[in-house]
Amino acid sequence: MENPKPTSLLPDESAASPGTDRTLAIIEVLSGHGHSGMTIAEIGRCLDLPQNSVFRIVDTLHERGYVERDSARRYALTGKLLDLAKPKVGDKSLAACAFDALCELRDGTAETVQLAVRSQHRCVLIEQVASRQPVKVLGELGLRIPLYSCAPGKAMLAALPNIELDDFFKNVTLKKFTATTLATRKALLADLAAIRHRGWSLDIAEGMEGIHCVGAAVLDGNDFPVAAVTVIGPSFRLKESHFAEIGQKCVAAAQTIRERLLA
Repeated sequence: MENPKPTSLLPDESAASPGTDRTLAIIEVLSGHGHSGMTIAEIGRCLDLPQNSVFRIVDTLHERGYVERDSARRYALTGKLLDLAKPKVGDKSLAACAFDALCELRDGTAETVQLAVRSQHRCVLIEQVASRQPVKVLGELGLRIPLYSCAPGKAMLAALPNIELDDFFKNVTLKKFTATTLATRKALLADLAAIRHRGWSLDIAEGMEGIHCVGAAVLDGNDFPVAAVTVIGPSFRLKESHFAEIGQKCVAAAQTIRERLLA
């Protein structure tokens, strides 16, 4: 997962609200330490802040559920910020409307199923139903992946209006992560055309060696991609002979989610 980095670890004392600036700096620095967390002293040293100021802010964040504290008094972010940021369509939670369909897709494919949305030219994982297989592929909620190197991202790209797709190419530098990454505009556009034709997308170890995924976009009432579902698994099990069948199941799941969002 990409960890957000504060522009400067030292809060700006000239900011209109120094307290808010310090709070955000603490959240940003904690985000870089994952589940291992940090002590009050470590946060203070990292940000060059008095420990009593850090304690007051972190204690408030703890009381409101934004951070958790372990027995060693190390503080780590909880998932509350991600929960607040989960997208909605109208007044309906996207993740809530999708969950049953994700479970059905997992049961129908025996692989991990994920729900992702688009954010700043990246694909962000917001929900996941784990495979029951002993060997499985899992991602951390909030994981951010380049849109062009994963099945859900390419499914959403394929459904974008031309003006937004042009904006994507203007702002994103394509690069290879594996030998099969589509890292040229010509290759990616050809793949997006194929996705539109068949209705589902493929990632054949394009983001990471040994991992395949198949996906389909979830469209809103205006046929705009608001999310994508994907089946992800190890390449030794999720093989080319399975892609078409799983792709159709992804399309059906995406349609079910759309119907629940629009109902």
